[in-house]
Amino acid sequence: MIIRNAKLYGQSGLVDLVMTNGIFEKISPASSELNEGEIDAQGKLVIPPYVEPHIHLDYALAAGTPRWNESGTLFEAIQLWSERKQVVHETKEDIKLRAKQALFMQIEHGVQYVRTHVDVTDPSLTGLHALLELREEMKLWVDVQLVAFPQEGMYGYRGGDALVEEAVKLGADVVGGIPHYEPTYEEGVASIKKAFDLAEKYDKLLDFHCDEVDDEQSRFVEVIAREADRRQMGERVVASHTTAMGSYNDAYAYKLFQKLKRSGIHFVSLPKANLHLQGRFDTYPKRRGLTRVKELLEADMNVAFGLDSIQDPWYPLGNGNLMSVLDTGIHVAHLTGYNEIVRSLELITLNGAKALNLKQYGIEEGHAANLLIIDAEDEYEAVRKEAIVLYSIRNGEVIVKRKAPVVELSI
Repeated sequence: MIIRNAKLYGQSGLVDLVMTNGIFEKISPASSELNEGEIDAQGKLVIPPYVEPHIHLDYALAAGTPRWNESGTLFEAIQLWSERKQVVHETKEDIKLRAKQALFMQIEHGVQYVRTHVDVTDPSLTGLHALLELREEMKLWVDVQLVAFPQEGMYGYRGGDALVEEAVKLGADVVGGIPHYEPTYEEGVASIKKAFDLAEKYDKLLDFHCDEVDDEQSRFVEVIAREADRRQMGERVVASHTTAMGSYNDAYAYKLFQKLKRSGIHFVSLPKANLHLQGRFDTYPKRRGLTRVKELLEADMNVAFGLDSIQDPWYPLGNGNLMSVLDTGIHVAHLTGYNEIVRSLELITLNGAKALNLKQYGIEEGHAANLLIIDAEDEYEAVRKEAIVLYSIRNGEVIVKRKAPVVELSI
């Protein structure tokens, strides 16, 4: 396959991309020649595929059963999910069907890499078995990483730590945790250390739901950073949410940032979901429910944006479109300077790839021939108008194709 007249992200001029046997064989300045069967990008922006660093596919499309989350809080959502498991006895096939529908939504919007958290506080591990099968079935179109996630706590749920280990043995790629939801601070710390122990034992990555509350006293991120630094594992560790950081006093945050920087851990922020969930106990002013995205980026730490949910007890909306997440996130985080806007595409591409520890990601000769052609001529316009995906190409094959809409004004 050959793509002509492509505008590569962060580069000037147009190029031609030659893909052979599923890899980028040659990237060269554009020529005027266009042969039959080749794709003419017509100067549109070509970027690496979108990376979804944090989703819950086993929860997708489950909102409303046994009831809707009327308070909109994280705590009611977790309680609802626990109740749902008692009254809805889904089969592996039921979970796969919902998860596959959600994956199709993401693929349609240009996502080719997904990290999904899977609730393993279930003795049967039905959700895990469902997504292990789905990961294999969908690998031609999307890479899926599975996080062994103890939604009700490693220690808050009896035997939760053993279930996490069993999930890792069965094939989960990442060890998860939720220290702020454990019954006590001490058990929260113990859950972090246990997760690191398992990651070392089985050579896995780590991804924590961390400090997803508005309480400025929730400070497990410093424990994670210290453990990552002590074990020299920072590049393998993600702290997701960290919304309490938005409530920390500046003196503590200054001290904390030194630890975070030294540790080398990654951060995933979920702007839409946390705008919905956080600030629910505030009157006015209401907190934004976001970690310190702008400050983390200015300190040269890696931050990626994700969706978190598609119509589940935690978030009643969602359609898999990371461009919509990006638009929300840059507004809430005040990333609206011109250069910040231009670079913000990295929050849903390159930064997500780093957080997921992906190899061979990006449009370079010798890498897997995975890319998107989006309906914009430059980075600024892509973000401003939330440009749609015209082509999603994976291993040199078109998996999504759409035409740019034609609008006629009769005025």
